[in-house]
Amino acid sequence: MQQKVFTGARIFDGERFHDDKVLIVANGRVERIATAGDHPAGEPVVLDGGILCAGFVDAQVNGGGGRMLNDEPSVESMHMIADGHRPYGTTALLPTLITDTASATLAAIEAAKRAVETNRGVGGLHLEGPHLAPTRKGAHLAELMRPVEDKDVDAFISARQSIGTLLVTIAAEQVTAGQVRKLNDAGVIVSIGHSDCSSEAAEALFDAGARGVTHLFNAMSQMGHRAPGLVGAALDHPSVWCGIIADGHHVDPKALRVALRSKRGESKLFFVTDAMSLVGSELDSFTLNGRTVRREKGGFCSKLVLADGTLAGSDVDMASAIRYGLTYLDLTLAEALRMATLYPARFLQLHDRGSLRPGARADLVHMSDAVDIHRTWIGGE
Repeated sequence: MQQKVFTGARIFDGERFHDDKVLIVANGRVERIATAGDHPAGEPVVLDGGILCAGFVDAQVNGGGGRMLNDEPSVESMHMIADGHRPYGTTALLPTLITDTASATLAAIEAAKRAVETNRGVGGLHLEGPHLAPTRKGAHLAELMRPVEDKDVDAFISARQSIGTLLVTIAAEQVTAGQVRKLNDAGVIVSIGHSDCSSEAAEALFDAGARGVTHLFNAMSQMGHRAPGLVGAALDHPSVWCGIIADGHHVDPKALRVALRSKRGESKLFFVTDAMSLVGSELDSFTLNGRTVRREKGGFCSKLVLADGTLAGSDVDMASAIRYGLTYLDLTLAEALRMATLYPARFLQLHDRGSLRPGARADLVHMSDAVDIHRTWIGGE
């Protein structure tokens, strides 16, 4: 395949910016970043200024493009969701099934096995439930929640072997350290969330291999000065990654700024959208488990709420999350981009995404300096 040579934009490789350079892509992979004029001939892709970087990676996407994964756990739904988010720079996402029946979970697993084989931006699967704590249910159905059984562990391990990347959100109250250790050893990514656990209970699971915390601050035990809860344990632990919803509704920016200062070691905070079906669509409401969720306009972006005012996912896209970080979280552009690319890819162990190092997939996004998305490529196409 002929090389493609991307020119005309500043290049962000995941660590730093490069000026007056070109990006060389061949066979759907990054070859190298070269000096302009000092490279082999190839098909030119001329960009009109702006920034070229790795495509955004989203670990938590319940819906998009007018479709919720729970409505129809199928390959078609996963493609619709990925297509709905691609105009906002996301080139790899984990379709997320929130608490549902065993048959829906099985259908999502089977669909993900096929969807990851296509070049449509599906990077794996996220199962957020049913192993959550009813006391921190959020918009999930408490009547479907239950503890993890050994058969569930075996099913997760089998699914991971077929899908490649499987993320499961589990409450500390619903799982044992031994089960977490077995899942981690088999390559299943365990994230603690929707949990009312103590900091000690959380630390035991982190030490057993749980890698992350799902939407930090939301639907979990908060940090007190004598009872640090899941929030305190997550911020204190050096190797725990934390997804955050940066939409101006889920978490006060002061709390996020404090959390950012706490995570400056090997693990980081990273953006997730927790998006619902309305992103990438003209809809103003949808149905979730028989309940109407409506869009309320106002603030940085709209919010999605049930009839009782409970937040039900978000209406934010990844480009908007980056802009929120720049505006309200005192982030540099480089760090905001890392929180949408390099960091989520590292958390998910998607080693060939999230950066433009040689050999990485040519999942790319071209944007303005204000993070307005111009174009995306998946595998160089």
